[in-house]
Amino acid sequence: MKDTEDLETKRKRLRFRSWHRGIREMDLLVGSFADKRLAELDAEQLSRYEELLLESDPDLYAWMTGRAEPPDELNHDVMQMMRQFEYKPQLD
Repeated sequence: MKDTEDLETKRKRLRFRSWHRGIREMDLLVGSFADKRLAELDAEQLSRYEELLLESDPDLYAWMTGRAEPPDELNHDVMQMMRQFEYKPQLD
């Protein structure tokens, strides 16, 4: 993160990255989480979230869905929020 980047700019950047994971299912899961929860994350939590976005889609999916336990260093408050998040598709 640039030193001059404010929190709103960082949230917008992370939201974009959340919706552009590369696998549509992860776009929906992580992007929906970002839409619902990024606004309430503080600066430190946003940094932890950004670290999680660096992880591979298969690993992040397994951790979010409870199919695998995240490594201890990534099993923090933000990971727990992601694990508790219930994705609900929006029907038009």
